[in-house]
Amino acid sequence: MFVRAYLRASTKEQDANRAKSDLLAFAKEHGLQIAATYLENESGASLARPELFRLLSDCQPGDILLIEQVDRLSRLNGADWNKLKDEIRDRRIKVVALDLPTSWGMASGNADEFTSRMADAINNMMLDMIAAIARKDYDDRRRRQAQGIAKAKDQGKYRGRPEDKSRNNAILSMLKGGQSWNTIVSATGCSRSTLARLAKRAVA
Repeated sequence: MFVRAYLRASTKEQDANRAKSDLLAFAKEHGLQIAATYLENESGASLARPELFRLLSDCQPGDILLIEQVDRLSRLNGADWNKLKDEIRDRRIKVVALDLPTSWGMASGNADEFTSRMADAINNMMLDMIAAIARKDYDDRRRRQAQGIAKAKDQGKYRGRPEDKSRNNAILSMLKGGQSWNTIVSATGCSRSTLARLAKRAVA
């Protein structure tokens, strides 16, 4: 059994590595050793998370996916959450979250079959509940943000996010110099949508 830690933050400005010390402390307290750590800066509302799926493909049956909070794993809508759950179930991976005490027993592997099945059923139910709450929180924040922008526009106060001119000029130079998109994304941390917009500007 291997323990694989997954650390996610939504943007490049956030530190996906922030919770690593908490996961290491939890593992030590439960007599576990983290075999690999996977860091990702992607939205939890999207299934397009290469590091998460690299972790899943690396897992063997019985391995543990260790996370700080359930929302680090999912802010997905219902359909996408079911797809991710199916992937985890089919690979027979145990999800252990620091904010979900019902999952902690999954880390021991010492329970008898009946106790293990009961704990697994309770844990899956709790995962579903917390994942649904995380999604609702995501949707509520998006709704409040949209309402705030609409109000600011009505009042003539909305100016949008200020452009990072120095970064964008550097990206334009890289595009004109023939650098690949993958190289530019890795070097600057910009999104591919931003890169596509700047690429149009570069040929305008």
